[in-house]
Amino acid sequence: MLAVILEERRQRRIIDAQYQHLELRVAERTGELARERDSAQRYLDIAGVMLMGLDKHGRIMMVNRKGAELLGEAESTLIGVDWFDNFLPGSKKVLGRQIFARLMAGNARLVERYENVIVTRAGMKRVMAWNNTLLRDEAGARTGTLSSGEDVTERRQAEERIRELAFFDQLTALPNRTLLLDRLKQTLSTCLRSGSQGALLFIDLDNFKSLNDTLGHDTGDILLQQVARRLTHCVREEDTVARFGGDEFVVILAALNGSAEEAATGAEVVAQKILSSLNDVYHLGQVTQRSTASVGVTLFDGHNVSAEDLMKQADLAMYRSKDAGRNLVHFFDPALESAVKERVRLERDLRRALAEGQFLLHYQAQVGSNGRLCGAEALLRWQSPRCGLVFPVEFIRLSEETGLIVPLGLWVFEAACRQLAAWASQPEMAQLTIAVNVSARQFHELDIVDQLLNVIRRTGAKPERLKLELTESLLLDNVADTVSKMSALKARGVAFSLDDFGTGYSSLSYLRRLPLDELKIDQSFVHHIVANPSDAAIARTIVALGQSLGLRVIAEGVENEEQRQFLASIGCFAYQGYHHSRPLPVDGLEGLVRRSSCDA
Repeated sequence: MLAVILEERRQRRIIDAQYQHLELRVAERTGELARERDSAQRYLDIAGVMLMGLDKHGRIMMVNRKGAELLGEAESTLIGVDWFDNFLPGSKKVLGRQIFARLMAGNARLVERYENVIVTRAGMKRVMAWNNTLLRDEAGARTGTLSSGEDVTERRQAEERIRELAFFDQLTALPNRTLLLDRLKQTLSTCLRSGSQGALLFIDLDNFKSLNDTLGHDTGDILLQQVARRLTHCVREEDTVARFGGDEFVVILAALNGSAEEAATGAEVVAQKILSSLNDVYHLGQVTQRSTASVGVTLFDGHNVSAEDLMKQADLAMYRSKDAGRNLVHFFDPALESAVKERVRLERDLRRALAEGQFLLHYQAQVGSNGRLCGAEALLRWQSPRCGLVFPVEFIRLSEETGLIVPLGLWVFEAACRQLAAWASQPEMAQLTIAVNVSARQFHELDIVDQLLNVIRRTGAKPERLKLELTESLLLDNVADTVSKMSALKARGVAFSLDDFGTGYSSLSYLRRLPLDELKIDQSFVHHIVANPSDAAIARTIVALGQSLGLRVIAEGVENEEQRQFLASIGCFAYQGYHHSRPLPVDGLEGLVRRSSCDA
């Protein structure tokens, strides 16, 4: 019995020792697990992205510190919270839960990467970029998801801002030129596929520069913003309104069903609606202002036309509206395009003509009251290889618009000076003067005085045999500068004639200030001077005005003896016109002078 008792005690001591050892091992292992858990949590918490696990019901079963901070709630309180009910926007809750349920049931494939919008506890919307993986148990059944999420809100906002800068006008928020051309190309493709019609409207505000200059650019910007809003209200949602640049806007009307005629009618209705809307009063801060616009329209069906060509067509039609008086709508006409192409060709030919010396001068005699030839006006002609002899009416306006009038005018002046120098050695020609027309644009050149004097010096022409004919339009800008330049040339002996007098805007105060030598009665008054009392009265007034100011008066366009006699009776100094001579080449004029000398 004693032996049994002793054995039981020994066995109990062994069991107690083993139990204590096990308790010690459990405590050690529990500590190790706690340390591993804390270490793992630290790794999760230092991660730069949100880490989150959802169970198969969509509840949060794990989230790191970054995720808790982003969601705006403590980690401990997030555990067990339904993700879909609490952190998705209202419109996405039901759909998000349905997709997740199908995923957990094995009826949907996991989307490993995607972006969506979540809502934090503070109600802020954030754009998240997710990387996802499925969680499974030992049997392979789906038990939830593990996701890493990066907040890309600022990045997406920056990208959107870059997109706005690239494709949208910053003042009006309308599509800019780049986006406009892209949408126009898309619309062309759609029309080609569907067989529908479209229209392009080019809109330019009338006199916008004047408004900018008088009221300031800030006020002009307000007007442009209001124009943008009005245009948007004039069209359908599927149409495009864009700011092309400056005060130019473009509208694309898409899907105009029916025939080309019906599409044109629809485009006309919209264009008139736009004109009416833009004509309403604008309230620009403390200022009220009215403004109008000119509209050009071209139609398209997607066949055989590019976006760039359509823009040119609408632009041409718009300029036709400008030329017709503004505040109008005009449709593109192929004949208009032909005229523009001809203009481009003419400009190219003009530049070549200047480079190759295709110009020449004809001279029209100017006859004094004594019947003797006293001078001639130099008249420009162009000996074009393509068109033959071309008169100034065909190309002078284009020369002025392109700036070619400046080198062309200088060529005319130099050619006339060389002719004067050549005549100086011919007794019968040496006393003649040559009148040369100078355009306003040429005379406004900063160094025009030096240019002309250099030509006179280089050619050896006598400046007192030169007469520069200026038009009244030159007097509209910077009279003081004009007077200064005229005085500098007059001091060297050059005389001045005011051409086309009576048709412009000169006032008596201008005439008194200008160092003129001569007034030239415009031919429009001479043509009916005998039959029309009004023209006769104007001619008398001009002659009397010239005499009172000490200026000679010459009349152009004298075609018959009756006109000459009337002009002589009122005291006109000299005459120019077909009655005495048509414009002649230099040898023809020289022959005319010699015959006049013999007759005398």
